Amino acid sequence: MKTNHKQTYTYISRFKPLLRYVTTRNLAVAMFVALALLSTTRGNETDKTALAKGEAKAGQLSQGSLVVYSATDAFEDGDVPYYAHSSYAIYTADGKLFKSVENHISRSDEIPEVVTLPVGSYVIEARSETDAYVRVRLVIKAGRQTILDLNSRESPSGIARN
Repeated sequence: MKTNHKQTYTYISRFKPLLRYVTTRNLAVAMFVALALLSTTRGNETDKTALAKGEAKAGQLSQGSLVVYSATDAFEDGDVPYYAHSSYAIYTADGKLFKSVENHISRSDEIPEVVTLPVGSYVIEARSETDAYVRVRLVIKAGRQTILDLNSRESPSGIARN
């Protein structure tokens, strides 16, 4: 039996037009673009979920967070009203200014800012809807989020929850 060599196909003949454009420079550009795209899709999700999974680092264990629902300021963007939370100040237990918080990203942002703080006692000075400016003492606990609601109807000076 005789073999017919004219029927033999190679894959190199199919890719020959494509291989003409493959150079070291083109490969480098393609690798750079792939690396850039992959690195933007990877965030710090391990840091955000570390406390939830119990795999926190030593620095994360000595911090907590604070959310303050302060008085809102009306802002109209065309026909749409927005109510951004007003800014507030955080003082240490001995009365020194620790941090000033804007409490919103833009004037149309209605979500209060989450502030990371070291564990300890603080005094928050903020504007309430009903009591003008108030000062509230609170304690930040490790790995916990403290919520201070100055607009709560249950207490005139606000409620702090851990």
